[in-house]
Amino acid sequence: MAKYVYRFSEGGMDQKDLLGGKGANLAEMSRLGLPVPPGFTITTEACRAFMRDGVVPADLRVEVTLALREMEDSLRRGLGDFHEPLLVSVRSGAKFSMPGMMETVLNVGLNDASVQGLTEYTGDERFAWDSYRRLIQMFGKTVLDIDGDLFADAHDALKAERGVKDDTELTGADLRGLVRTFKEIVREQSGQDFPQHPRQQLDMAIEAVLRSWNTDRAVLYRRQEGIPGDLGTAVNVQAMVFGNLGPTSGTGVCFTRDPSTGHSGVYGDYLPNAQGEDVVAGIRNTVPLAELEAINPEAYSELRQAMRRLETHYRDLCDIEFTIEDGRLWLLQTRVGKRTAAAAFRVATQLVDEDLITMDEAISRVTGAQLGKLLFPQFDAEADTELLTTGMAASPGAAVGEIVFDNAQAVARTEAGAEVILVRRETNPDDLQGMMVAAGILTARGGKTSHAAVVARGMGTCAVVGADALDVDVARQEVRVAGHTLHAGDIIAIDGTTGEVFLGEVPVVDSPVMTYISHGMDAGLAAAPDEETRELIVAVHRVLSHADDVRRLGVRANADTAEDAARGRERGAEGIGLCRTEHMFLGDRRELIERVILAGDDDEERTAALEALLPHQRADFIDILRAMDGLPTTIRLIDPPLHEFLPDLTELSVEVALAKERGEVDEKRERLLAAVRRMHEANPMLGLRGVRLGLVVPGLFALQVRAIAQATATLRAEGADPRPEIMVPLVGSVRELQLVRQETERILAEEGRAANVLLDLPVGVMIELPRAALTAHRIAEQADFFSFGTNDLTQTTWGFSRDDVEAAFFSQYLANGVLRISPFETIDGEGVGPLVRAGVAGGRATKPQLKMGVCGEHGGDPESIHFFHSAGLDYVSCSPYRVPVARLEAGRAAVMAGEDATA
Repeated sequence: MAKYVYRFSEGGMDQKDLLGGKGANLAEMSRLGLPVPPGFTITTEACRAFMRDGVVPADLRVEVTLALREMEDSLRRGLGDFHEPLLVSVRSGAKFSMPGMMETVLNVGLNDASVQGLTEYTGDERFAWDSYRRLIQMFGKTVLDIDGDLFADAHDALKAERGVKDDTELTGADLRGLVRTFKEIVREQSGQDFPQHPRQQLDMAIEAVLRSWNTDRAVLYRRQEGIPGDLGTAVNVQAMVFGNLGPTSGTGVCFTRDPSTGHSGVYGDYLPNAQGEDVVAGIRNTVPLAELEAINPEAYSELRQAMRRLETHYRDLCDIEFTIEDGRLWLLQTRVGKRTAAAAFRVATQLVDEDLITMDEAISRVTGAQLGKLLFPQFDAEADTELLTTGMAASPGAAVGEIVFDNAQAVARTEAGAEVILVRRETNPDDLQGMMVAAGILTARGGKTSHAAVVARGMGTCAVVGADALDVDVARQEVRVAGHTLHAGDIIAIDGTTGEVFLGEVPVVDSPVMTYISHGMDAGLAAAPDEETRELIVAVHRVLSHADDVRRLGVRANADTAEDAARGRERGAEGIGLCRTEHMFLGDRRELIERVILAGDDDEERTAALEALLPHQRADFIDILRAMDGLPTTIRLIDPPLHEFLPDLTELSVEVALAKERGEVDEKRERLLAAVRRMHEANPMLGLRGVRLGLVVPGLFALQVRAIAQATATLRAEGADPRPEIMVPLVGSVRELQLVRQETERILAEEGRAANVLLDLPVGVMIELPRAALTAHRIAEQADFFSFGTNDLTQTTWGFSRDDVEAAFFSQYLANGVLRISPFETIDGEGVGPLVRAGVAGGRATKPQLKMGVCGEHGGDPESIHFFHSAGLDYVSCSPYRVPVARLEAGRAAVMAGEDATA
């Protein structure tokens, strides 16, 4: 039988799959002897059973009873006792942090009788009734699904009636009346009285937390963060400690290093006379953690010692939630803290310098996605701007967009193509949809550990919080600040690095990190506005250099022009993995390729068109090969469907019909229409394209091969070192490749003799059909290299037409769990992955040293890069802008696979 309940004394930090992140870390802190209120964890297995069966496992109630009685005995208090009541919190805790996405219920165990006992036990009537109203409010919203605004509005109405601003100014009598109001809301909205039996409250709260795993916002967050939906959440039941007992109590969140910059120091928020959810909710602005030293020096000193101990134990930046109850410190949670991209790099190198981790570990602590954030443009410091206000810099970046006030506006304006800034008094989990699509988030309340700050940092979204000069009026759809009244649709700009908020648009420039990547360390340091940025550039350089040292995968760029080739090269590309030649036939040249295709049996017409194209193609290849001098350049012969070079059948039919009605005769257009009808395809993506086009249309591939040969000979005559590689697309049969190779070798020999130079260029194949992957051992007989075209391999494996299905039904497939992520973004390891592995195995069985790469868009996707490393490819190729990301992820893949690396 499954064991569903673990005491905190039974677990450890390595059991996150079973106990969730919160439960595993509570157990670890308990094991370390830190001051953790006692409790127990209900495992993720219980959640999975609940999701499967729709009911709580029968054994769970018994295990909860046994664990609860142990907790009561150790504290000498009973749940709901009339004299010395034990109250408990019921909190979610999944393996991966999902801040604010699931449910929490505090003060479970209070009822009409035990609230009197709590008053006697603490000697504080106000505290007791404040705790009771919090329970009813959270229980009503979380467990009974009552609209939370009903409680909030009643609470605000009472404060307005009493003429007070803060909760702490309400008296015990005020709160006793508020409890009556809240209980009436429960009765009206749910049709039942608020449950008085403490165990009924506990069981209902546990089930509500289990149920919250599949709330809309939790599902949405998991989809955004790529968290599997079948993990389930653990539930943590823990003895309550109270931060709302008066001025000697409080609650807070702290970080062992600044999660925005990575600097060591005292970072966090503290809120006197409050419970934990108050800090995250941002309903009151907090005080900096450093002020706790003056408020309670003993608790502050103990907290600092615990912070140092936890950072040393976890060897990473830690995020810690704590409560001070009547002067005594309690730790409620710790986890490896979410951080900004800049902080991730700084912290990684700082920990190396402190001899807490190795450089191998350092590159495993950062991600390509984080590096990508540092390459985004930032505001131009020299621009003429109008500063509206300054808040807390919560998550770096530069965001310009229209003001929106809610989810519906954010989604609608984003779908219309606008960039938006979500402006709120404070955010809560219900705002997640708007936060996900927004370019930036701006709140009037909250600190660096508020919901808005934590979620924005986790998503890498620019955010400014606690800008208390903002008067946000959602009802009137306006925000008032610095003498301006701004409405939905007005443009503002926010700087998540400085906390500044500007009126109107602000121009952007390359970030100093991008300047370093593109132009070197000296240029990057010169572009850095301050010492903090210079530290960041050095940290990025150290990490990226180490990744280059340890990675096995090469990194190339996909580039179709000399300009793109140069961009790729300056970002560290070691060659071109895909040069698409079909882009060279657009614009003015389209008519020439159209003549080639429509020539039919007219050899003279086709030859004339090919001869006209040759100098253009040769010039293109000269430019690209010159830009990549000394580096391999894989040139794919023309690949796209035939229809992309022909007029639209319907439009051409209408044009010819209208001409006939007018009595006009255009023999050329009529001949063109006949040819287009003859070549029309119902499914062109699986029709006459790639190698098939080259074999059916005489001279087309020969033109391109001749242009490559002549460009190579020209550059060699200049003393350059061009290294072209000819790639044949959409091959499904070894015979197709053999025919193209024979013609290619003949042309190379001809051009070599003409230029008096040996043109022994490699001829390879693009593996983008399942049959090619499964017959790779045969295809390798005629191939000098393989390059996996995973875009088409995904299309042909799934039977998807990418251009059609992404708009048609992918959103529904993602919503209902058929897909976790688009297989065109991250490679489908279960379906497409085995074909790649089969292609690698087959090719290497024939030619053990056969060079293999990937040139689909997956080549720049971090998760996919790890797959390609494990599959044994030699290189990945991606867009020039993703080259630095691919370099880092290739290094991470080597280290995380446990390969030999220099530590």
